[in-house]
Amino acid sequence: MRIVRKSKGSGNADVTQTVQQMTQKMLGKQLYVVHTTPVAPREQIMALLPANLEHQIKLEKAGIMFGARPVVSEDGSAAGGLIVIRAASFEAAKKIADSDPLHKAGPRSYRIRQWTVNEGCYSRRINYSDQSVTIE
Repeated sequence: MRIVRKSKGSGNADVTQTVQQMTQKMLGKQLYVVHTTPVAPREQIMALLPANLEHQIKLEKAGIMFGARPVVSEDGSAAGGLIVIRAASFEAAKKIADSDPLHKAGPRSYRIRQWTVNEGCYSRRINYSDQSVTIE
């Protein structure tokens, strides 16, 4: 990743070099974020929810699904969904999003954005006594 700030003076080259050094070891993992929005009554969405969940679990087991979760507004009301998938291109991500039962049947619309993960972390805890695993 190369970030260049346009400014006058000799400091620009220093900033560019500093940013390049800081970002060269970052993860750079390319994912696609699918923002889903309800466009039909809740009843239609709920009728397709079992098929939607089966579909998402299938994507998870195939290693395509990075994560998914409903999104809520500040007041706690449902505001859509967020699905993060692994795909080789926008076209491949669109095919995956189109295969979602809620998108195929029409009660949800969506838009896709590419997302590059550079910073962040997660931890995994394994308890020997009950062989449970927790992602923290």
